[in-house]
Amino acid sequence: MKKIDLTWNNYAVQLDLVSKTKGLVAAEEFFSGLPAPAKNKYTYGALLNCYCKELMKDKALNHFEKMDELGYVTSLSFNNLMSLYMRSGEPQKVPHLVELMKKRNLPLSSFTYYIWMNGCASLGDLDGVEKIYEEMKTEEDQIGWQAYSNLAAIYVKVKDFEKAEMMLKELEKLAKPRQRDAYHCLLGLYAGTGNLEEVHRVWNSLKSVSPVTNLSYLAMLSSLRKLNDIEGLTKCFKEWEASCVSYDVRLAGVCVSAYLGHNMVEEAALVFEGASRKSKRPLFRFEEMFMLYFLEKRQLDAAVRHLEAALSEVKGDEWRPSPQVVGAFLKYYEEETDMDGVDELYKILKAKNFDDSWITTCINAAKASPETDPILKEDDPQNYAQEN
Repeated sequence: MKKIDLTWNNYAVQLDLVSKTKGLVAAEEFFSGLPAPAKNKYTYGALLNCYCKELMKDKALNHFEKMDELGYVTSLSFNNLMSLYMRSGEPQKVPHLVELMKKRNLPLSSFTYYIWMNGCASLGDLDGVEKIYEEMKTEEDQIGWQAYSNLAAIYVKVKDFEKAEMMLKELEKLAKPRQRDAYHCLLGLYAGTGNLEEVHRVWNSLKSVSPVTNLSYLAMLSSLRKLNDIEGLTKCFKEWEASCVSYDVRLAGVCVSAYLGHNMVEEAALVFEGASRKSKRPLFRFEEMFMLYFLEKRQLDAAVRHLEAALSEVKGDEWRPSPQVVGAFLKYYEEETDMDGVDELYKILKAKNFDDSWITTCINAAKASPETDPILKEDDPQNYAQEN
């Protein structure tokens, strides 16, 4: 095989791939083993990105300082730190980083502005958000449809639906006919404002200008669920089922969630059965939705049937009950019966030939994360990606 010569810049891409496939320690070892010319601003920046993604603040800050000493700090380096602070719950540190960027005459990218806006919004500083928006408008090529999507999302969160819809109108002006992701944002954000009429209008507009994909249907179904338009959701799902080229179980998952949220158990079961036949694989997330539903309705036998059905289909370690599900069972036993929930779950799991250490780990994880996931209310469609 012919040896491939990598340029120094390509090592940054390789470092990122090592981090994703083998973990951060392997990425650090890869970086340490690079020849001196390959330890440049690109590979330093790639390792900083890894630290920030893993929320390793101390390592990220130390690495940033080393980059600064070497003259390798760029706008992207600051963006990585801002993202780290946002994800760590420290939005108050973002404006200071923006000021440092300006003092160094580093260009503020669109992404910088978005993080800055979201930082101000997290602090309740809507005046600050609007000042940033005005600043963006003075910068050439900074205002795209994503900026208006970001602003609309901020206004939706604080329930200022009038301003949110003003931003969505601006977004729509900039969206090109085949930019499906822009339309998907419009659908979700109009649903956030509670405007069903606009959701249907945008959907019809999307269908008139661009081929409608599974992802488009997923965005529409999620929006209809959020708006409790069960009739519209059913119609949309049947339309997709009749025309889809490839079956995507995430769409069925949205329907099952919506139906259970409206106590339409028979309808949910029919969709689940159809999805099971067409996907030809176990749909463990669906089983979990039924378990949580029946436990909420105080129907233990039905919840146990779904647990046992899921356990009977497990091969190897492909699935274990989530902490939320196990926690919901334990909570039910504690509140509704005189039985020891741990013992009862142990019997069920042991009957399916799971070993003691697996069972102990599963139950301990539930005790560490006892909150029941409100999956029937606003579960993220991305939860179903693992089954698609």
